[in-house]
Amino acid sequence: MKKFLIAAVICLFAATAFAASPLDVFKGQKGKIDIAGGTVHIPVMKEAAKRIMGANPDIRITVAGGGSGVGVKQAGEGLVEIGNTGRPLKKDEIEKYGLESFPFAIDGVAVVVNPANKVGELSFEQLIDIYAGKITNWKEVGGSDAEINLYVREDGSGTREVFTDKAIKKGSVAAKANVVNSNGAMKTAVAKDARAIGYVGIGHIDSSVKAPKLAGMTATQENAANGKYSVVRDLFMNTKGKPEGLTALFIDYIYSPEGAQIIKDSGYIPLPRKK
Repeated sequence: MKKFLIAAVICLFAATAFAASPLDVFKGQKGKIDIAGGTVHIPVMKEAAKRIMGANPDIRITVAGGGSGVGVKQAGEGLVEIGNTGRPLKKDEIEKYGLESFPFAIDGVAVVVNPANKVGELSFEQLIDIYAGKITNWKEVGGSDAEINLYVREDGSGTREVFTDKAIKKGSVAAKANVVNSNGAMKTAVAKDARAIGYVGIGHIDSSVKAPKLAGMTATQENAANGKYSVVRDLFMNTKGKPEGLTALFIDYIYSPEGAQIIKDSGYIPLPRKK
């Protein structure tokens, strides 16, 4: 009996050691995948690309940003194989380009201020009035006597669209707002400006910025996933028509257990593939 148990354990370890890796499907493959669009996707895409190219140097994967609008346009025009968006495709985009969409993660969008700012919470009403230019000094919302500097994302940004729809309820934005072109640029701008207010995907929050509570809600990915934080969106990969070849294998990899772990490590919540 003892010998049988030992043999079973050895077999179990052997099976584990030789279990197929999700990267095995890329063996023997050659070609390239170009990816562009939503900047919030970049950490996931780059890590997946790094692992795939590490497993097979005959595959070349490029990852660029540009925002959701760029992702739609470049995928639709055949300039990239995958165009990323931080929002669902619009009906006219689907009809114009024949795009197929693959939601793969949940991300929240958080209000951020400089870490030196003592404001710990804002209501929706206060946020709406700040961005409309009705509240212009931090002392009006419990902060220091200092002018509020507004930061927004560029037109076509999925992060901007979610913030506009769900955080400021489609309210107006003052013309004086400073425009930045990525989540990374937003984080850098707010980190360097003690009077700043902006917004980023929750996965981008680190010690360089501070996310005050919004209407009592704490901006974490866990809260975004369980419904305790309402300013949320899905992240999408989009292709022109049904994905084939390396592009299909890349998308499959993102939905694999290894891909799900990359998504988690990047600060997002993985979604199962829709049937």
